[in-house]
Amino acid sequence: MSQNLDFVNQNITKACEKAGRGAEDVTLIAVSKTKPVSMLKEAYKHGCRAFGENKVQELVEKYEEMPKDIQWHMIGHLQRNKVKYVVGKAALIHSVDTLKLAEEISREAVKKQTEVSILIEVNIAGEESKYGVAMAETEKLVREAALLPGIHIKGLMTIAPYVEEPEENRQYFALLRQLSVDIKQKNIDNVNMNVLSMGMTGDYMVAIEEGATYVRVGTGIFGERQYPAQRE
Repeated sequence: MSQNLDFVNQNITKACEKAGRGAEDVTLIAVSKTKPVSMLKEAYKHGCRAFGENKVQELVEKYEEMPKDIQWHMIGHLQRNKVKYVVGKAALIHSVDTLKLAEEISREAVKKQTEVSILIEVNIAGEESKYGVAMAETEKLVREAALLPGIHIKGLMTIAPYVEEPEENRQYFALLRQLSVDIKQKNIDNVNMNVLSMGMTGDYMVAIEEGATYVRVGTGIFGERQYPAQRE
């Protein structure tokens, strides 16, 4: 795994150089869903301090077992009834795509007397199978969520289509970046568009060239996902 991590970090540096950016501008999130704590500890030893989880239960369990200087990222779809478990543990919630979810996070933040950083998830390619607010509705959601106490909007996130050729997703990464620039220019209170969470194992280099500040890499670090054996 250390070789995988070195390879990914080298690629991040290369992509940043190509785009005229510093490698320190991009944070690698090790997507550790379905992976055992032993593998996370190995990645931690090799310098990983940002881990991404899709499921609330996994994030909570691993949060308890891993060192406390880790930044946990909730990157999967978040149900409103699970918000209470994540607030106070996740450094950043990437997947806020409705006002109702933002309101629930706000309620929980106020109750726990804490502040929660969130990203607005945009379904940039308009795929029916994916979560995320439509591009045309993004600014409206940003404006409404920004008024809620206890939460701070830090930027945008997207899950680009699964493609064989990374270049095919360049258009979507460019669109998300432009959307973030457009929203930033509106100077909305409590809205900061410094974070662009986009790019995964197959296309993170293209995403970085188009402005990603967080890339979410799982398979490229840990290998294929491991799911529990299904009972027949």
